[in-house]
Amino acid sequence: MDWTPARDDFDRYMLPNYNPQGVIPVRGEGSRLWDQGGEEYIDFAGGIAVNALGHAHPALVNALKTQGEQLWHLSNVYTNEPALRLAKALVEATFADKVFFANSGGEANEAALKLARRYAHDTTGAHKNKIVSFRRSFHGRTWFTVSVGGQEKYTQGFGPVPGGIVHGDYNDLESARALVDGDTCAIMVEPVQGEGGVTPGDADFLSGLRELADAHGALLIFDEVQCGVGRTGHLYAYMGYGVTPDILTSAKALGGGFPIGAMLTTDRVAEVFGAGTHGSTYGGNPLACAVALAAIETIGRPEVLAGVQERAGIFRAELARINAKYDCFAEVRGQGLLIGAEFNARYGEQGRATLAAAIKQGLMLLVAGPNVLRFAPSLVIPETDIREGMARLDAAIDTLDAAS
Repeated sequence: MDWTPARDDFDRYMLPNYNPQGVIPVRGEGSRLWDQGGEEYIDFAGGIAVNALGHAHPALVNALKTQGEQLWHLSNVYTNEPALRLAKALVEATFADKVFFANSGGEANEAALKLARRYAHDTTGAHKNKIVSFRRSFHGRTWFTVSVGGQEKYTQGFGPVPGGIVHGDYNDLESARALVDGDTCAIMVEPVQGEGGVTPGDADFLSGLRELADAHGALLIFDEVQCGVGRTGHLYAYMGYGVTPDILTSAKALGGGFPIGAMLTTDRVAEVFGAGTHGSTYGGNPLACAVALAAIETIGRPEVLAGVQERAGIFRAELARINAKYDCFAEVRGQGLLIGAEFNARYGEQGRATLAAAIKQGLMLLVAGPNVLRFAPSLVIPETDIREGMARLDAAIDTLDAAS
């Protein structure tokens, strides 16, 4: 087909639930991208914390090419070697005994919530079905997960939400304590809230949730879709907190850009998901699992995980320099290479304006709400790219209008 798509064609052919930037990237290498016109961009967005090894990383490319010449799909009528290798690697690297594969973080969270309710139903009774989550959380876009997520804007206009879901305040243990009781089957929490503003969980808050779950016979679910797989400098964030969940969900960086999700849990909990209780046609796809294994093996290297903190230090130092120049940020927070820079009152809700200004300077980044810039770059981004990208951010902020 002799046709080159343009940004206007998105509006013509695709549903308007997205509003992408005006450029269309066509090629990537490492932490740099090039658009249709050959313009170069530095990538601080990482596909929303997905491209944890950058673009076209040799280990991932080789895994995909090798598997692509062998076996693409079987369905779960059969198992396959890449899925078993990946499951083994995840079990050996974490608290988990068993793994379920899906296609995305939303599907992994859907599976986790269904598992928690099924476990409570089978071990205690149907009355034990309450799910406690937290405001400003984000757990996916399926109807179950978006309802458990603590942002009403994502459920508005879609009809009545599922019952048995309540929300407390993040990092407020007393708020959770008031909600958790004998009817609670699960407490679901992001160790680091991503979409809600890049807010790390307090250690006492997360350990307190563990104690609450144990006291009331509930399961603790950690949603590590965004903060997992090396993002915080640990393979999974729970390792840095010393708080072990009953169920953990993973996606995004797990596939390094190839769609895959996973739910990890213990033997005790997993046994209630007997044959036919849950499934996914593409879950455990050989292509996805082969790429994900290469990603896990590469990211899990000590030098890669240690490098996350080194690079995070450079990001924070550069943000401090920009803040000293413009007095634009009220707070810089996050963990590892998941960083949020919240604009102060002088700059207000200029997140989207900054994204547009940054694109003009050759920089891709994210927001987490209207007033928070979010950085989720490659975990192996070179220092030169960090500093050059920050110079471009400096130039972008220079174009914004601050309130007097």
